[in-house]
Amino acid sequence: MGGILGCIQVDQSNVAIKETFGKFDEVLEPGCHCLPWFLGSQLAGHLSLRVQQLDVKCETKTKDNVFVNVVASIQFRALAEKASDAFYKLSNTKSQIQAYVFDVIRASVPRLNLDDAFEQKNEIARAVEDELEKAMSAYGYEIVQTLIVDIEPDERVKRAMNEINAAARLRVATNEKAEAEKILQIKRAEGEAEAKYLAGLGIARQRQAIVDGLRDSVLGFSENVPGTTAKDVLDMVLVTQYFDTMKEIGASSKSSAVFIPHGPGAIGDVTTQIREGFLQASAPC
Repeated sequence: MGGILGCIQVDQSNVAIKETFGKFDEVLEPGCHCLPWFLGSQLAGHLSLRVQQLDVKCETKTKDNVFVNVVASIQFRALAEKASDAFYKLSNTKSQIQAYVFDVIRASVPRLNLDDAFEQKNEIARAVEDELEKAMSAYGYEIVQTLIVDIEPDERVKRAMNEINAAARLRVATNEKAEAEKILQIKRAEGEAEAKYLAGLGIARQRQAIVDGLRDSVLGFSENVPGTTAKDVLDMVLVTQYFDTMKEIGASSKSSAVFIPHGPGAIGDVTTQIREGFLQASAPC
């Protein structure tokens, strides 16, 4: 019935192009419209005002001679106030946009190294958007947004980049490990030095205590036993130490056999030998 009466419906977010005897007449807004066909009015077509998206994959080469595939995502829409330009001036909108994207990307990326291209994706996208905005506005289209969603080098290049990154991280880890081991060895050496120093202090104090004890014993024995000299007391102490040593050697089950010359005159010989050993040890070189 609507076709007989010449009535048409234009959906929301769309416009219709009306022609009279093949010539553009007006842009029909969403709603119901009457087209008296007997007066030469006809519907030339519909135009969507929705935002559309076009993904463009462009192969190009960087400044350091690495071939990459750059994927750009273009969001665009027709302007209602320029619907006639958008409908009549372009026969294939997506092919036109793709041509501009190729031109800008292949002019921008070859000036950048591969690493710089990854870092400057936003600058590349802005350059593409500015160029498209200037070109497509004359055809009744608005560029809503342009995104560089991916820069994909060759698989071998990606593998090499990953290996370089892994080697760099391994080198840092090795340096950190070596530094930690160095610090550990330094701390261990400092600990050993401190332990030896404290052990030396202990031995020195022990010997000082022994010397003080012997001195007190010699003085006390000389005072309590008249007629004795310090030499007699020292000989007696040395003989006592001699017997204590022999007792410890015999009491130890793990000791090897030790042969010591012993006889009626051995005590005097041992005393003389010990005294001479002390004198030789204390004599200046």
